[in-house]
Amino acid sequence: MTEDRDRNRDLSRRLFMRETVIGGTAAVAASTSAAAQQEGGNESGGNQSEGNESGGNESGGGNESGGGNESEGGNESGGGGGGDQVPAWSSFVTDANNYDGTDDQRGSSEVTVQVGAGDGLAFGPPAVWVDTGTTVIWEWTGEGGSHNVSNTGDLGFESETSGEAGFTFEYTFEESGIFEYECVPHTSQGMHGGVAVGEEIETTAAESESGGAGGSESTGVTLPGPAKSAGVALTVALGSTLGLTYVFMKYGGDYGEERIE
Repeated sequence: MTEDRDRNRDLSRRLFMRETVIGGTAAVAASTSAAAQQEGGNESGGNQSEGNESGGNESGGGNESGGGNESEGGNESGGGGGGDQVPAWSSFVTDANNYDGTDDQRGSSEVTVQVGAGDGLAFGPPAVWVDTGTTVIWEWTGEGGSHNVSNTGDLGFESETSGEAGFTFEYTFEESGIFEYECVPHTSQGMHGGVAVGEEIETTAAESESGGAGGSESTGVTLPGPAKSAGVALTVALGSTLGLTYVFMKYGGDYGEERIE
């Protein structure tokens, strides 16, 4: 009788394990199939909606959507480079102390730049964009020792060397272009600056916060909804199968004991 009971118990366990595995496999297959159908439905729906949108553009209403083009013109009215363009500074300016992008001062008749800004060895701001005819006034802070302002190009403007707070030097820019200058006593320490004048200058795309021109931060790989659903279903099905198998192997399988004589 003991041998019969053991055989029945082993048979019950084998049958349960087989049925459990078959059921788990079927559940996984069903969930995967449903996810695939859902993904296919989404793709087909997307194609249909795109078709509708393109059809709308081809219709007479497309002419009315020309107002969208007018709004794009609004970007052009941002001045100079459409709002996302900046002067194409050389590394002489972009590597300068205190450089943090372009200070767009177009529309101002006068612009003030500090001499001895930051730690005393910088211009503040070191890169400005102004209209033709704008007067730039350099004003000494009295920090960092004696400084001067000296054009490195053909304009040839140059101030006296001074360490007095409140000392000023000014120059009116009548020509379009990008003009660079330096503090001669501290040029080797990165005390440089630049003035971009007018609209007819070389520009480049403004750097985004992520550090690239128009770039964006990478967020990694994103799984679509159907793939996530299939993964969850697979995990649940396999977990349930293994859990039930473990429980039955450890505690079950004695259903036929009372019927054995």
